[in-house]
Amino acid sequence: MKITNLIEGSFVSRPNRFTVEFRINNKKQELAHLHDPGRLKELLIPETKILVRYVEDYKKTNRKTKYDMIAVKNDDDWVLLNSSFHNKIVQEFIDEKKIQKLEEYHVERAEYTYRNSRLDFLLTDKNNEKMFLEVKGCTLNIDKTAIFPDAPTKRGTKHVEELIQIKQEGYESTIVILILHNKSEEFTPNYNTDPDFSRSLEKAYHEKINILPVHTHTFFKNNTLTVTYDKIINLVLKQK
Repeated sequence: MKITNLIEGSFVSRPNRFTVEFRINNKKQELAHLHDPGRLKELLIPETKILVRYVEDYKKTNRKTKYDMIAVKNDDDWVLLNSSFHNKIVQEFIDEKKIQKLEEYHVERAEYTYRNSRLDFLLTDKNNEKMFLEVKGCTLNIDKTAIFPDAPTKRGTKHVEELIQIKQEGYESTIVILILHNKSEEFTPNYNTDPDFSRSLEKAYHEKINILPVHTHTFFKNNTLTVTYDKIINLVLKQK
């Protein structure tokens, strides 16, 4: 995945959940839309370098901001902070047969509704067998461990419970945790911040749902942020 036409700036503040203030070349402050509901306290630090993209038709769409927040620099790495790209990245990986356990599948439909569930993807294989898939983007990294979520997510827990029900009905289900920090070497749910989600993920694991922490590699060059597939990293669950 390549995200082009990016502008480098400096983070100033986050006045609300979906807006950041920043500067370009130390000039006046501008506003950008932040498409990520997480807390992001470990990443959004004043004077940290960020990447934004100008939205040419922002007036036509009555937007309050004329930029989108795309990524933030953390140590020497860039971390994608725009969740609108998560499903696009995963679909690209599926199309390219990159993800282990999903090589035999293709995307039948995105944003698929199954009973009362609205899921990210419906996949099918050559025998028309179904696979239901949810994607969760993970940006928090502590001591080379990717951790999700960084804020309580009732919606995320609901999605996991829905996949468990679908699995119990006889269909295959998968949760892709999209790991967006270059330095992450393993993944664990955030037991301290969201014990409900963590317990649901453990339950999903024991129900034989595929939980795939898909590690990506991200780099920035020539005003373009590139996110590539790396590997599946280890899943670490708390021992009971």
